[in-house]
Amino acid sequence: MKVLFGMALRQTAGFVESLLRLVGLDWTVPDFSTLSRRQKTLAVSIPYRGSRGPLHLLIDSTGIKVEGEGEWHARKHGGPRRRVWRKIHLGIDEETLEIRAVEITGSQIGDAPILPDLLDQIPEDQEIGSVTADGAYDTRKCHDAIADRGAHAVIPPRKNAKPWKTVTVGAVARNEALRASKHLGRALWRRWSGYHRRSRVETKMHCVKLLGQRLMARDFDRQVAELQVRIAVLNGYTALGTPVTEAVG
Repeated sequence: MKVLFGMALRQTAGFVESLLRLVGLDWTVPDFSTLSRRQKTLAVSIPYRGSRGPLHLLIDSTGIKVEGEGEWHARKHGGPRRRVWRKIHLGIDEETLEIRAVEITGSQIGDAPILPDLLDQIPEDQEIGSVTADGAYDTRKCHDAIADRGAHAVIPPRKNAKPWKTVTVGAVARNEALRASKHLGRALWRRWSGYHRRSRVETKMHCVKLLGQRLMARDFDRQVAELQVRIAVLNGYTALGTPVTEAVG
């Protein structure tokens, strides 16, 4: 209720209490401080339906503002504004558009080091067909992690990329992508490889922020729970159905 309607804890407690009164249930609603304490250790189960056949994973990350004491202090007492951000790293299923993997980190953490952790959240018995990500993930660690899962990496090489001398499955696949992009040109390679599918994860990032441009929780554990609840809500709505678009003319 709190995440879905963007309410504070006090408002949420009052709203739930009124709902229980309407349905005739004499249940006691925890006060806002109890809800805040419970949020720190909340274990969120993120539902998903799964896709038919191999999983095609789309990876991206974005930042989200933290609402906390620093902003209030700057407005009240002046002085430099301290900006605090959290990074959300998502992996979505291309077929169902459901979020299958999520990591929340500080803003100082890069994108590439988190990709192996996202892949670890996919069950070992789930076949991964491909992993699509932007050029920030063009690292040895990312390509090797993707190759270890038997997946195909759709990651554009950096503009100043050079062939890797390391002989690993991931390095060989990356060098082949580098040769193909130089031979076809970057624009044609993107169409040929299906890299345009990555725009769907950017759309999902926008959906995450539709539930709030800021985080209301102040400490990290509660912020993680708040974002996981958002993702569980989004997956629930995605399961209800998504619009189907067809080109006309």
